[in-house]
Amino acid sequence: MTNFLSFTFENTGEHTVAILPCVDGVGLDRLAAAFEEAAGYRDPAGGYGGLIPSFYRFGPLPSYFLGQEEPVAGEQGEIYVLSCECGEVGCWPLIGHVRLHEDKVIWHGFRQPHRPSRNYAGFGPFEFERTQYEQAVEALVDRHDFSE
Repeated sequence: MTNFLSFTFENTGEHTVAILPCVDGVGLDRLAAAFEEAAGYRDPAGGYGGLIPSFYRFGPLPSYFLGQEEPVAGEQGEIYVLSCECGEVGCWPLIGHVRLHEDKVIWHGFRQPHRPSRNYAGFGPFEFERTQYEQAVEALVDRHDFSE
């Protein structure tokens, strides 16, 4: 099944915009929270929120979302897909891997770095048609100036 990527935006301060990835019209934060709840991951933890480019240097967003920037923790293609609800990626992020193919982009290999024993094998993978994915990222960049 092919998924559909989109983004929503939330103003979290006067000049602060959070980017929330959505899969098939549902915020990735809600999808992750539902997965964690179903998996019984109820230990005290933070909630997820959107990514805030003014808080963290992601690099150019088109190459970031293609997994072509410096990996966030380990191997190439690894990106923050969500930050903590406070906006800091170091606080309570969700990390995923971006795998590029000629005609599709796959998000897989999710993990919560502060809970390494959690198993996210059942979360995703999310497979996007590459043209639609790139158009969603381009629309993200066109809607907001993230050059701060």
